[in-house]
Amino acid sequence: MKTGVATSQHPQEKFSTLVELLRYRVQNQPDQTAYVFLRDGETEEASLTYSQLDQKARAIASYLQSRKAAGERVLLLYPPSLDFITAFFGCLYANVIAVPVYPPKRNQTLSRLKAIASDAQTKVSLTVSSILEQIQSKFAQEPEFADMQLLATDNIPVSQASDWQPAQIDRDTLAFLQYTSGSTGKPKGVMVSHGNLRQNSKYMQQIWEYDSQSVMVTWLPVFHDMGLIYGVLQPLYAGFPCYMMAPASFIQKPIRWLQAISRYKGTHTAAPNFAYELCIHKTTTTERDNLDLSSLQMALNGAEPVRYSTITKFTQTFKSCGFDPSTFCPGYGLAEGTLAVTAVPKQTLPNFCTVQAEALAEKQVIESTSDQEHQTLVSCGKPGIDTKIVIANPESFTKCASQEIGEIWISGSTVTQGYWQRAEATKETFKAYLQDTKEGPFLRTGDLGFIKDGELFIAGRLKDLIIIRGSNHYPQDIELTVEESHPALRPSCGAAFSVDVDGTEQLVIAQEVERSYLRKLNTNEIIGAIRKAVSQKHYLQVYAVLLLKTASIPKTSSGKIQRSACRSGFLDKNLDVVGDWILENPQQIDLEQLQVESESSWENTKDSIYKNTENKVILSTKNNIDLSSPITKEKIQTWLVSHLSLNLHIQPHDLDTTESFAYYGMDSNLATSTVYELTEWLKCDLDPTLLWEYPTIESLAEYLVEQHQQLQTVS
Repeated sequence: MKTGVATSQHPQEKFSTLVELLRYRVQNQPDQTAYVFLRDGETEEASLTYSQLDQKARAIASYLQSRKAAGERVLLLYPPSLDFITAFFGCLYANVIAVPVYPPKRNQTLSRLKAIASDAQTKVSLTVSSILEQIQSKFAQEPEFADMQLLATDNIPVSQASDWQPAQIDRDTLAFLQYTSGSTGKPKGVMVSHGNLRQNSKYMQQIWEYDSQSVMVTWLPVFHDMGLIYGVLQPLYAGFPCYMMAPASFIQKPIRWLQAISRYKGTHTAAPNFAYELCIHKTTTTERDNLDLSSLQMALNGAEPVRYSTITKFTQTFKSCGFDPSTFCPGYGLAEGTLAVTAVPKQTLPNFCTVQAEALAEKQVIESTSDQEHQTLVSCGKPGIDTKIVIANPESFTKCASQEIGEIWISGSTVTQGYWQRAEATKETFKAYLQDTKEGPFLRTGDLGFIKDGELFIAGRLKDLIIIRGSNHYPQDIELTVEESHPALRPSCGAAFSVDVDGTEQLVIAQEVERSYLRKLNTNEIIGAIRKAVSQKHYLQVYAVLLLKTASIPKTSSGKIQRSACRSGFLDKNLDVVGDWILENPQQIDLEQLQVESESSWENTKDSIYKNTENKVILSTKNNIDLSSPITKEKIQTWLVSHLSLNLHIQPHDLDTTESFAYYGMDSNLATSTVYELTEWLKCDLDPTLLWEYPTIESLAEYLVEQHQQLQTVS
């Protein structure tokens, strides 16, 4: 593995805190652009030099110091913007522990935010003036937030910067709490120190070799570890510019990410596996013809399982754009390990390992050399700095043999300090020792894998964690949501798990029904309630729901749900099902059936076509609507019905215009892309969170026609 250039050439390595590092940048390159925010992923809306960031951070820190907030935890409730970065560093400058959390959407419950605020014992929240009133209104409805003080940091005058007093901090000082999803609604705050961040940045510097000429392009959410540590802090560490866009801008139109890389000659970027899939299937040949990705030196693929098929398809699709196969850098990490644990070095082809599928299911690694059923796994590279990895038997706590799959245990300076005020959970997760060698302590990751030729391969998950589009979801949380969604469902008798469907993780629910409801079971009502509840609380679309006969769900002798057995029962179709629903595949039309006469005519119809993973297409609903005639509520409703029918695979006559989008299982990705299509059609700016404020077809259509009429009057 490459070890980077000599330490003497990296002065940032001598600093133990991020505050020292930013102050160094201010002294040596004050006027260099540090961050640029791209509105809609395309237009430069705001920028920060190192000097401007330092000044705004000192002003915010001065305000926090005037409140004697040192050591306190403060919620950061910011929409995607540079204001988050100034607030984050303002907290660091004041020795305040930042708690990054996405601001609540309209009509969204605050259960997770309340749990985080309670756990972190926060008394102050920071935000921006544009959403201050919205958050105040939501907080006013919750007794738990009665004493919460809310401040818009963009209203703090920069003149207050001169009042800042340097805080007493060192490498062991906590920088922020990274909250992870917690089972049964109890999120855990990972304690990340300045020293953890320094070591992780040093490791990433070594393997991905940044310099002052590097350029970061990112759309990752900054309240998640990869978006914050890799996307925001790594450019500061190495002293190069970062171009940022909102996650919604990417989800709405994935080409924007690639266009920004092309326009700004991006050298480094990152995304979960699903994002690369979106780029494959939601870009056209003409769009790709205008891309130049040859500047890219590395593209991290992490935060969810890295798929061999995605790497090969993306490389093939974008080869003509200058994308080199060695640009892909699969990696493995977790919040408890700060971020990166292992990764493939820059411009190094990732290794693959093809193993027998049957042996893999039995936790054995047997390479496949025949036509028998197999699975190709992707190497996530080698550990760096002082990180040590062992593969341990999760039951005996002994080291696994080389051909055995076990739990991934890690140790080293990037392992964080534990969970905030969770002594037992910290001991269980961060203080594991091998029984045979007495080595330790190790961090138990809960992930399964094996080491081959010194490289880590991920083979599954120990704790049934569900990872969809890069976000972690605990099955216990989803199961609790399900059982509370309808009185016909038996408490503690449900299972949530994921299955692979055409290379994509999908959510499946198996849930027992109360015996008294079996005789007159209203399957549609119950399944609709489940899909609605999961969509509203977890922003996930359910792929399948199985209603099971009373007392039939697989359990252990001690009464625990066997999720793996439920998954096997779903795949083998041997569960005792009394009612079910599954997301049907949309009708597919071969390209030849469209009778596209030429490449140009294909490109001209791109807005009315969706590609799927088999390179087939289905016609968009826009083809069936006369877009030239006046916009009416009825026309918008017709479009929405057709659009949802197409994307949710529900017959139009089964859609009730007064029922919520959540009832039909709309997830956050579809909501965001729907708003974008409406924006393009109606030629007006719409908030990406619009569907949370107007949650039915009827209410949304009424709002949209009113907005359209106002624009027509003005013009």
